[in-house]
Amino acid sequence: MGRRTLKTGAQAAPTASGGAETERSILMQRGLRSGGAWLASATQEEVESFLDGLSPNALLSLPWLFEVWALPHQLPPPGAWKTWVIMGGRGAGKTRAGAEWVRAEVEGAGPADPGRARRVALVSETVDQAREVMVFGDSGILACTPPDRRPVWEATRRRLVWPNGAVAQVFSAHDPESLRGPQFDAAWVDELAKWKRAAETWDMLQFALRLGTSPRQVVTTTPRNVEVLKAVLKNPSTVLTQAPTEANRAWLAPSFLEEVRARYGGTRLGRQELDGVLLEEAEGALWTRAVIERARGEAPGSFSRVVVAVDPSVAGQAGGDECGIVVAGVQSDGPASEWRAWVIEDATMAGGSPQAWAEAVVAAYRRHGASRVVAEVNQGGALVEALMRSVDAFLPVTKVQAAQGKAARAEPVAALYEQGRVAHVRGLGALEDQMCRMGRGGYEGRGSPDRVDALVWALTDLMIVPARGRGVPQMRSL
Repeated sequence: MGRRTLKTGAQAAPTASGGAETERSILMQRGLRSGGAWLASATQEEVESFLDGLSPNALLSLPWLFEVWALPHQLPPPGAWKTWVIMGGRGAGKTRAGAEWVRAEVEGAGPADPGRARRVALVSETVDQAREVMVFGDSGILACTPPDRRPVWEATRRRLVWPNGAVAQVFSAHDPESLRGPQFDAAWVDELAKWKRAAETWDMLQFALRLGTSPRQVVTTTPRNVEVLKAVLKNPSTVLTQAPTEANRAWLAPSFLEEVRARYGGTRLGRQELDGVLLEEAEGALWTRAVIERARGEAPGSFSRVVVAVDPSVAGQAGGDECGIVVAGVQSDGPASEWRAWVIEDATMAGGSPQAWAEAVVAAYRRHGASRVVAEVNQGGALVEALMRSVDAFLPVTKVQAAQGKAARAEPVAALYEQGRVAHVRGLGALEDQMCRMGRGGYEGRGSPDRVDALVWALTDLMIVPARGRGVPQMRSL
């Protein structure tokens, strides 16, 4: 038998419960969740055997069974959740996941059979965006639905009507009051984080989700640091799936991925729009995303000095604090006001033993040709130096002790950023996340800001300590 290609046509696609069950049994045997992943990795003989085992109806239905082809982040999590947030980079497949979830909610066993949901709200920033993306888009509801189940678009009423009588109504986030009155048992919210009137519209939608035994909603969005999204994510009834743009690379132009990664990889915009990461800031943060982004720059070919700073973790327990390891260099020619520093690597370790992080510190020291290691010894004391010297007996180490709180130590360093005297190379996202959660009242993130502590020690040693008193006229007594 020659190679068989799965095609979708204009003919009806009957329900293929037998095909779906066959696919599920194969996945269970192989420990896989995606049928597409199995088909892609199976031998030609296995693929032919699988396809030959399907009934004609099952074979026709196979291209429309999203659970076979979906990526992990596109499948609903288990459990009794109220809100499912799909947060990802551009092109990660969020719209397809939302459209397929609506299908799964409204469709029954047969085209005329009722599904779980009968009345659905489709909410986007504008009616035009809802129509062009959620309804008629390449990954919208109409494109994802087999011909015998495809709903009809009633333009004048701005709604979709399925053969089984289910209805999906389109709403604009510019008009929150339009959600006052209607009621639903399901909703799909698209790009919540960019709505101008997000909080008002979200509140009105929650009051409208009151039909059925357990109304639910899915939110598909690229993340932004907005209060409504953060509040939704903190709700105990919310579940989250995330994916970067590359998760869906099979359906994206290679040149697109190469271009956007080259231009935005490792930047704030890249982490948000490509990696799908929600970048938060503490109220009154010492560092803001804007300040850090302005500090982005390539490192020069040489430095006056390079140091490796370490905020050690002496416990070495899984799940404990990280061992912050940050490498920075300075060009200190001329007066101190003209010095400039670059943060060139975050080599922080999580969950490693003391011996492991000591080896990582020495490796970073050698990798960058550093002048010395700056180590905080508040915890561990002489043990910290002894651990590193056990790896390199001649390692130059400056021991420092924290006499002030973390925020007080960080403020002079934050001032250097405001003056434009510190730059970051790309790829320091985890460090920058911690920096933006460091406020004047302390750290507002989880655990300890070990990366920030190491950064502060490195820049203090390179920029602040050497400049103290330099160039300031003083009187000398005789």
